[in-house]
Amino acid sequence: MADADVAPAVAQDPDAAQKPAALTSRITGSLARRMIAIAALWISLLLIGGGFALDRVLTAAITRNFDSSLEYVLIAMIRSSEIGPDGEVRLVEPLGDQRFLEPYSGLYWQISGGNQEPYRSRSLWERTLKPPKPHIGDKIDTYDSNQFPGEELRVLERNVILPGSKIHWRFQIAQSREALDSQNRAVRATLIPSLALLGIGLIMLAALQTFYGLWPLRHIRRAIAAMRGGQNRRVDAPLPLEVQPMVDELNALLAHNEKQAEEARLHAGNLAHALKTPLTVLVNSATGSDSDLAQTVRREAATMQRQVEHHLARARAVGRRGAAQARAVVWDSAQSVSRAVAALYPDARLDVAGDKKLVVRVERQDLDELIGNLLENAAKYGGGSVFATIQSDGGMAEILVEDDGPGISPDDRVRVIDRGVRLDSGKPGTGLGLAIVRDVAEIYGGGLTLEESEDLGGLLVRLRLPAG
Repeated sequence: MADADVAPAVAQDPDAAQKPAALTSRITGSLARRMIAIAALWISLLLIGGGFALDRVLTAAITRNFDSSLEYVLIAMIRSSEIGPDGEVRLVEPLGDQRFLEPYSGLYWQISGGNQEPYRSRSLWERTLKPPKPHIGDKIDTYDSNQFPGEELRVLERNVILPGSKIHWRFQIAQSREALDSQNRAVRATLIPSLALLGIGLIMLAALQTFYGLWPLRHIRRAIAAMRGGQNRRVDAPLPLEVQPMVDELNALLAHNEKQAEEARLHAGNLAHALKTPLTVLVNSATGSDSDLAQTVRREAATMQRQVEHHLARARAVGRRGAAQARAVVWDSAQSVSRAVAALYPDARLDVAGDKKLVVRVERQDLDELIGNLLENAAKYGGGSVFATIQSDGGMAEILVEDDGPGISPDDRVRVIDRGVRLDSGKPGTGLGLAIVRDVAEIYGGGLTLEESEDLGGLLVRLRLPAG
């Protein structure tokens, strides 16, 4: 029953099986959406914080202006006050604002002190201003009061000792907060939509900038699709400075892969051509019932074996060349190989000198094979003394192998590097040693030259490899 429920769900997406699981699992979302989300979050935080600070600044300025007008009236009231004949306080000049005469107008004043009844404005009518706490000192005290139902007040008060009196008179001026709150609401009604509109505009600008900035990546995607379809071989569209280095690396990688593919085709063709002649000889010998068939088979099989070994060595070098992290210490390889060659040729004396820390960008296995071929040839064809020198020359490493043998004439130095050419056929060998060294060295970006040794008088082989 469980299998029957699962099967239709799998069949709904036939293309899912064709998609590489590793590719689909690495998709982590849209880069554009990620950039827009980060920009939107940052813009929102800045606008909210800035809006809150701006609201505090504006409301504080409006409140200070409101308090300043009340303080002006309070000071005017104090200046117009005096002590009457009976010791009561009175105003010499009435305050000019008509609202002090209208009951419940929202603007009030009151003077209180001692045991006397508070002297208050007509606008208070039967009500009295009651301070929330005793006022200490003669500084102006400002506070909000909700002692009147439905009417929140902004109150300023100050203690004053009038001439001719020892009583601390409390002067109070109060006004409804309705006007103050109305101004604050008007500020917020303008500030919040303005900041919201600014935030939307900035987010849209970030989105436009993101899509426009990432647009070259769409060009690269289309160019790669065109290369896959066989329409182009490189990404050659003009691109921004930040993207162009990546495209250059991509084109270099494509050129590298094409070079490797071309080398593989060339090696395959060369191997096929090299094996074609021995195979033809074998077929003809077998068909014609040659009496020397066994000898012919051995000879041609040895030829084919040499060709296969040569092309296998080249193929290994081409495959390892792609590893950019390949490094090998020349001294370690030379010491290891010289001990092996000395065991094969006990009558030969091998000496190695030079830079013990020189590193080349070659796989250790290939470096052993290169040095091994040179030392073995020098021990085999030399007079018994072999000297190897390790040195650097600019960005290249040089390995010089000298012997005290008869050497090679300048006319034969180019020919002896060709595949299968042997100048001394009296000793066993395939004639492919120097050819393999040359080909592998060229694959790694180096080279091989043959010279005359000034110290030993024999052959000097100069192997150059890229230093690490």
